[in-house]
Amino acid sequence: MIKYYIILFAYLLTNYSYAQYKPEFFNLPSDKNYLSKITSPNPISNSIGDIITIGDTVWLGTSRGVCVSFDRGNSWTNFYDTPHFGTDAVSAIAYKNGVVWVATAISVEGVGGGSVDKGTGLKFTTDNGVNWTALPQPVDNDNDTEEIYGINVIPALPVTVAEQNLTYDIAFTPGTIWITSFAGGLRKSTDMGQTWMRVVIPPDNLSSINPEDTLDFCLSPVGGNFCENGNLNHRAFSVISINDSTLYVGTAGGINKSTDNGISWVKFNHQNQLEPISGNFITALGYNSFNSTVWAATWKAEEASEYYGVSSSTNGGQTWNVFLNEEKAHNFGFRENNVISTTDNGAFRTTNQGRAWILPSAVIDTVSDPTSNIYLHTNIYYCATFESNDVWLGSNDGLALLKETSLWRGVWKLYFAAQPLKSNRETYCYPNPFSPRQEQLKIIYDTNDLPTNVTIRIFDFGMNYIRTIIQNAVRQRNMNGPPEFWDGRDDNGNLLPNGVYFYRVDIGDEEPLFGKIIYMQ
Repeated sequence: MIKYYIILFAYLLTNYSYAQYKPEFFNLPSDKNYLSKITSPNPISNSIGDIITIGDTVWLGTSRGVCVSFDRGNSWTNFYDTPHFGTDAVSAIAYKNGVVWVATAISVEGVGGGSVDKGTGLKFTTDNGVNWTALPQPVDNDNDTEEIYGINVIPALPVTVAEQNLTYDIAFTPGTIWITSFAGGLRKSTDMGQTWMRVVIPPDNLSSINPEDTLDFCLSPVGGNFCENGNLNHRAFSVISINDSTLYVGTAGGINKSTDNGISWVKFNHQNQLEPISGNFITALGYNSFNSTVWAATWKAEEASEYYGVSSSTNGGQTWNVFLNEEKAHNFGFRENNVISTTDNGAFRTTNQGRAWILPSAVIDTVSDPTSNIYLHTNIYYCATFESNDVWLGSNDGLALLKETSLWRGVWKLYFAAQPLKSNRETYCYPNPFSPRQEQLKIIYDTNDLPTNVTIRIFDFGMNYIRTIIQNAVRQRNMNGPPEFWDGRDDNGNLLPNGVYFYRVDIGDEEPLFGKIIYMQ
């Protein structure tokens, strides 16, 4: 499974272009009820990599494809396992002038064993998902061995396969689409993705390049013996545009800025400034137009003096302030002076340019079931966005919406992926098999949408008692959830041996319901 915005330093030799691609066009079946068939009360995935809001419309990039809500989260259309997306994960999603772009990826077995991420292309829609145009992952031809850059001929390693060549981020300037990837570096298209061109940015040993310079380096985002110069800065992970001609590109070697639409570049990193970023591995970039501030998730790369943090600049990158030392940030959300930085330890928020940061005191759902205080069982947040008084947070284990009345206060609603029950006399749990070291078990049941006393217990294969999750707790559930959670531990807080376990759900005076758990640490 693709882990969104946790980008591994997998410096593997893989083989990227401007070959012509034939786009494929997909549209929804003519059945007028098709949208209702792929519509549900919740997104289809709990791993939310990115969120885009446009008025009442909310787009999600998830581990199980694209989801969209046209009514601020009251219902969701999920494109997982449709002709447009299959079962691919979403590695990037972006929006500009009514067009939604999506990049997809899968995990495949690598040559030496283990899993390797593989880009499966880009898709865009101009009509809110009714029709999609699909493009293959850009790869180079074997003879794409050089780039003309001003007066220079830059040797370039062709990246000819999609392994380790997935798109991590997408940005737009007028007439141009920009994408970033580990193996493919920075790319651009001026014809809606039918052709892609490599973009030359500084190598590791230069802090700037201009077409009029006399240059001696090669372009090779991946490792190997092709280049003698370092290539960390050619491994691109994030990109933003802040006006018609200014771009910032984050790589494994720093932040690169162009003010002439990607022709000349200046690089900012931890080593070449007096007030630098914290680390050179830039997993995310954001721009707060309210106060003209650039924000970056600046992770430790290779130098011992680097460290994890969030870096921001109010003067176009000339100097940087660093906040949230040693936090691994994944993305940003903005509303006027409000900035949210999503990290492995929560969603940090500042209203004063980083001088103070505040975490939400509690993310408790009072909408889905007001009787049970459902909350997110994670501190890992991947993305955040604002829309009017709505605050959206995407995590590795669910989606959260806050109808905000004051800072981090208001009404929370949580969304957990679940298949609806077929009757109120059914139950199931997921993920199953279940590993307590990865996430919590979720148990789905129904109280016929009425407040009812519920008890849930865990037993081993011999029906010996293990744990009581809840006892005579008032719950109000329907066939769409939300779930009850188990952390995989017994009454003494111990993890259990691998094996088969059972759970029992007692709902009022009804006959108990039973379910099976395959437990694997």
